[in-house]
Amino acid sequence: MRPWRHSFRENLWLALDTLRTHKFRSFLTVLGVLIGTTTVIAVTSLIAGLDRQLVDVAEQFGTRTLWVYKLQMGAPHALTREEKLRKPLTYEDAMALREQVRSASKVSVELFREMGDFGLPPVTARYKGLEMNDALFVGVTANHLELLNATLGQGRFFTEADDLHRRDVAVIGNSVRERFFANVDPIGKFILVDGHSLEVVGTLTKFKSFLGDDQNDKAILSPYATFKKAYPEARDNFICVLVEPGRMTEARDEVTEVLRRRRKVRPADPDNFGISSAEQLIGQFRDVIGTVALVMVVISSIGLLVGGIGVMNIMLVSVTERTREIGVRKAIGARKSDIVWQFLLEAMTLTALGGLVGILAGYAMSLAVRTFVPSVPTTVPLWSVVAGFSVATGIGLFFGLWPAMKAARLDPIAALRHE
Repeated sequence: MRPWRHSFRENLWLALDTLRTHKFRSFLTVLGVLIGTTTVIAVTSLIAGLDRQLVDVAEQFGTRTLWVYKLQMGAPHALTREEKLRKPLTYEDAMALREQVRSASKVSVELFREMGDFGLPPVTARYKGLEMNDALFVGVTANHLELLNATLGQGRFFTEADDLHRRDVAVIGNSVRERFFANVDPIGKFILVDGHSLEVVGTLTKFKSFLGDDQNDKAILSPYATFKKAYPEARDNFICVLVEPGRMTEARDEVTEVLRRRRKVRPADPDNFGISSAEQLIGQFRDVIGTVALVMVVISSIGLLVGGIGVMNIMLVSVTERTREIGVRKAIGARKSDIVWQFLLEAMTLTALGGLVGILAGYAMSLAVRTFVPSVPTTVPLWSVVAGFSVATGIGLFFGLWPAMKAARLDPIAALRHE
């Protein structure tokens, strides 16, 4: 009995020789497998890259932070009439949370004019002859930097004294600094923000962005009371609660209890405010992406199925073309298992090569997207490569089984007489 390694190597060389002989036919046969594998690798790389980027952004804004707003943050949806008429949170609500939520270590507040359908309303900022039409002007409390996980680039953040005396000072984001002060020291300079003159006392380093969104870098932050002085009608408050380590669930319950009581929500009614966290936003994103991934898997599976049917068809043709060869092999002592493995290895080699080309094509697409569209991150995880190659090879095994069994069952005498 020949060693199985020798038999495997012999059958593999036969398979490769057959593929070499029929290059174009082999390519057309595995085109479906190639397209399906390419789709899987490309989509997986995009999803993995987006997921990593979102996690990085969410972690920068704090994994221990609860964000409290009059509306629920997360996936966009059509607002109900009640949500449109819902009263905003107040500064007093934030102070009540600071005093009554035992699991919170710090509470900060952002104040802005009423949020529109597309986020915060932009303002026009000017410095000398330069102008920026998409700046975001926000009033925040003096401890906001600690909850934002942001880093000062130059200067200082404003203090409680700045807030108390409503001083006209500002801390600017990286995009604002680059626009107005690319080659000069911004500290001590005065900018005009929506008609209000503010002295720059500090700058923030660049934030991590999601899909190239640099809104946070366009922010101009002023003390809460200063912003209120500039916009007396501003009522939209966004509350950030920094939670003690390991007490996130407890903090959420306490915040809910305090706000329901202050906003006079009846026990049977739902909350008329929203509480979000980094983990919750990541979970919502993954739910959406999971649906997209499922659709893409179904689409790529169609390509793999078509490729598998093509493999079965071409292998059946191959069995017919090589009937006499099969008869000769059986006549000189080849067993049924040798014939089965000969055709199975040919089918598996065919689809495995298609899978390898598909993996390379998918990686090339991922690299092209990352190179030409830097705001769209892509990364090819190792498991997707292993899965793509395994599925492609499995397609050959599954769809090549019937032709291989048919070849093994041929009568050697009838096969030798075949013309």
